[in-house]
Amino acid sequence: MRFITFFSITLIFMLSFSSLYSQRLENKNTENGLQKNDSTVSVPLEFDYTLDYMLHSWVVLRADTSNCQSKEVPPLASDSVIKLRLSKMPCLMEMPYNATVRSFIDMYTVRKRHQVELMMGMSTYYFPIFEQVLGANNLPLELKYLPIIESALNATAVSRAGAAGLWQFMIATGRMYGLEISSLVDERLSPVKATYAAAHFLKDLYSIYGDWHLVIAAYNCGPGNVNKAIRRAGGKRDYWAIYPYLPKETRGYVPIFIAANYTIHYAPQHNLCPAIVNMPVIVDTVMVHERIHLEQIASVLNLPIEEIRLLNPQYRKDIIPGNIKPYPLCLPLNFANTFIDKQQEVIAYKADELVNTRRSEINILQVATPLASSGSERVTYHKVKRGQNLGYIAAKHGVSVAKLKKWNHIKGSKVTVGQRLKILK
Repeated sequence: MRFITFFSITLIFMLSFSSLYSQRLENKNTENGLQKNDSTVSVPLEFDYTLDYMLHSWVVLRADTSNCQSKEVPPLASDSVIKLRLSKMPCLMEMPYNATVRSFIDMYTVRKRHQVELMMGMSTYYFPIFEQVLGANNLPLELKYLPIIESALNATAVSRAGAAGLWQFMIATGRMYGLEISSLVDERLSPVKATYAAAHFLKDLYSIYGDWHLVIAAYNCGPGNVNKAIRRAGGKRDYWAIYPYLPKETRGYVPIFIAANYTIHYAPQHNLCPAIVNMPVIVDTVMVHERIHLEQIASVLNLPIEEIRLLNPQYRKDIIPGNIKPYPLCLPLNFANTFIDKQQEVIAYKADELVNTRRSEINILQVATPLASSGSERVTYHKVKRGQNLGYIAAKHGVSVAKLKKWNHIKGSKVTVGQRLKILK
């Protein structure tokens, strides 16, 4: 099952604000049995690391925050106001208020204002994906905020524990829920595939606990730790009842989740606005049936390779191994048709340099002995079909690309549909 995605590095929870913020907090908040300064709650180092790492991503570095007011002093809101706002949020999941929740709300709306505005900008691309999948699985839409606290909406985020992607799956859990993980493809990084896997995982957890707060806790620290806390709490199946028995990092996980929901929902009330992030809102997906390098697509379509990587983060080495099986390629809507029209040009562009070189060397080793020992050569022909390139044809017939080009007097790498190629065996 999934293990803790936040590292177990304990930091005593103490968020220091100005005296203005300190004075407005009540001395005690006994709701849900929590005190104002709950020293048993930790803010994991991984949490701040993820937020800060997000600032160095390609899309964030190009973001425009000139329209936002993150540097301005945020408006004050009393405990009673925040409590009332939480009660009015259109959520299926309970959003209770206590001093710990308040502390995390202040963290988002005061200390991490800039990061929040950047995540709001990226959410215009990711949230529709999350909402579609969650809705299709009849899950609460507020679960779309989990990737905010898991990965800061960074699809390529990898924790020091090895969890990866928007939903921070470990390898074993990812494979358990049908995600392909190999040297070339890691579907934990795919926004769509990973969201479907997360939805199924969350449904399975809900079938065990029947309580969304316990589900979120189990998503963070694993069902084993939640079950242990339930036993220690005398069998009580309520998050706030088992709260003292959970790992320190998990004690803060549900309050952070509530704070993330509140912050995005009431962003205008705290002078927060979405940054202008260069992420295409409308995209299309085409299936690739050939081995293609992202640089080939970028060069022929005149599209920044960083943008293609942003939309297709699951291809770890920039290679789509479509010669093995069809793989999806996500592109901005106006480039999808261009790719279809220029697919043969894409496949041929620097094919030997980018995708065929190493496979050609392997093929030469495989066929060198049989060709040398053969007393006579048999000639066959291959008719080029749509989507095929020299690398595919050579591999299919067990010959090298170099031999294929020599036999057919091909100087470059381009072949045309309908062309007949001579094969010597």
